[in-house]
Amino acid sequence: MDHTVFNSRSLHCKAPYGAVPCHTKISVVLRPLIAEDFLSCGLVLLQEFAGIEEEIPLSCAGTEADRTVFAGTFSAPDEPELCWYYFHLVRENGQNVYLGKNGYVLEEGQEQPVPWQQTVYDGSAHTPDWFGQGVTYQIFPDRFCRGETAGPPDPAGMLGDRLVHQDWGELMELPEEQMPYANRDFFGGTLRGIEEKLEYLRSLHVTTVYLCPIFEADSNHRYNTGDYEKVDPMLGTEEDFRRLCRRARALGMHVMLDGVFNHTGSNSRYFNDQGAYPGLGAAQSQDSPYFPWYTFQEWPGRYESWWGIGSLPAVREMHPAYVEYIIEGKESVIRRWLRAGADAWRLDVADELPDVFIEKIRAVMADEKPDSFLLGEVWEDGSNKIAYDQRRRYLLGRETHGLMNYPFRVSALKYLQGGDAAEFQEVMEQIREHYPPAAFYSAMNMLGTHDTPRALTMLGGPVEQPGSRRKRLAYRLTKEEYQRGRKLLMTGAVLLYAFPGSPTVFYGDEAGMQGYEDPMNRGTYPWGHADEVLLKRYQLLGQLRQRRPSLRVGSFRWIHASGHILAFAREWRNEITIAVMNVGYEPDSLLLDWPGRQASDALEGYRFIAVDGKLNIYLPPQTAMLLV
Repeated sequence: MDHTVFNSRSLHCKAPYGAVPCHTKISVVLRPLIAEDFLSCGLVLLQEFAGIEEEIPLSCAGTEADRTVFAGTFSAPDEPELCWYYFHLVRENGQNVYLGKNGYVLEEGQEQPVPWQQTVYDGSAHTPDWFGQGVTYQIFPDRFCRGETAGPPDPAGMLGDRLVHQDWGELMELPEEQMPYANRDFFGGTLRGIEEKLEYLRSLHVTTVYLCPIFEADSNHRYNTGDYEKVDPMLGTEEDFRRLCRRARALGMHVMLDGVFNHTGSNSRYFNDQGAYPGLGAAQSQDSPYFPWYTFQEWPGRYESWWGIGSLPAVREMHPAYVEYIIEGKESVIRRWLRAGADAWRLDVADELPDVFIEKIRAVMADEKPDSFLLGEVWEDGSNKIAYDQRRRYLLGRETHGLMNYPFRVSALKYLQGGDAAEFQEVMEQIREHYPPAAFYSAMNMLGTHDTPRALTMLGGPVEQPGSRRKRLAYRLTKEEYQRGRKLLMTGAVLLYAFPGSPTVFYGDEAGMQGYEDPMNRGTYPWGHADEVLLKRYQLLGQLRQRRPSLRVGSFRWIHASGHILAFAREWRNEITIAVMNVGYEPDSLLLDWPGRQASDALEGYRFIAVDGKLNIYLPPQTAMLLV
């Protein structure tokens, strides 16, 4: 596509930039070559949800040098929409030509024009600003901290057959290859242990503590809920949770809970296939009040489940009784835990929740706690995601406030591993163009989560991973691999903290934790053995994020993205912060415009003198700078 003809990201061609609120007037300008002999032009607009297609004529606004100029405006729909558009041009000889992202397409050709996306969202919807501006810390509760005086817990009387490790530093149990979900080994992390480490989190300038599931379940990950109304007793009690939230709030932190509402555990008070709960579950009796929540092909042994895993029976989310229990009832699960102190919910597998179900959660959260935040787990561009043959509406203003930014993780790691900075720019620019501004600035950016290998292992580890799961479990980076991984992780952390959205740290990444895929990435936090070099980098970045408004709320501008060099600016009022990084194995340099006499690197203290408004920055290999 020739961007001199039309560039959807240039204000010379389309204004305003990116996603727009309902009713917005959008102007477009097309500049084809005069030699193309185009006599007229129209914009073809499709409203996907409403099923409306129309052609809006553009006026010929004269010529500019060797180009014909067509210009016009159109109005965004009155309701949130996902719109698509391309251009229809007619030559003087009557030939119809179409212009899309794939360039000119002739009428008689087989190729179709690829349309541009125009997101239209509810501009009256409120997005709390505390999440996107702050730093998030994700905790896998069983593996973070038992507590200063706590020993290994006694699992007697607890749900399931639990193996408890006596030594906090032991390797976890690794299920056999054919049993990847038998996560029965526990280390005994607790809510009180997390509370005791809040001052540590404060040293990292954390503002959101995101907890993987805390509700009773028979697995260490607890994504197979046993009872939504009960904290798992190995973690503590509801009062422990309330106290954690009060203490976190006093330190300027919010608590985010993980809501797993697409499925329950089979060993739960609702399904109860093992009879562990006193009441009748759906697997025990068709007279159970929970029986209508599930879909049985043949009761009780054949039923719908998440990805075919029998221990995770899927629920009928829109069954009125389930909606009442989870969302809308006076004592619903959503309301109950917000009242207990939570400020946010993260929706597990949001792709598998109906849009209306998510809308209802958002509405109840707004009613119960107006400044609460709703985050969705989506692994792709959430503005145009199709899941189960349905185009989703996560970001149009009535569902989630923000999404987990897995596209950031994938493209950032690829760049850090030696990829082209231009590819990272393109992926992120698609997100920026497609997402409403509030959603873009409220994205959960990360380099790793409980569902991905550790960033340090990805960046430093061998290209050929150890072949068996057991070898990967025991594998630790060599000294050389570790040093390489640490340098790149420190560079990646600068990218993470400087980019718009909430920088999110998976517990222990800042301490040098390693590990391949689940469950190997879920080791115990190495208290007393953290990598101090890494830790200090994360603490400094958190401090800079807190002190510099440009890093929290500043506008965003690309400066350079090519090869191993990436640079962008964050600006707020008279404050500017420029992130510059070189992931190559050789030193390089970059010439930057600079408004002042000098600049300093806020990370290492290096100073640079501006000459005629220019900074010549020397970039050592695999390093990053924050110029202020």
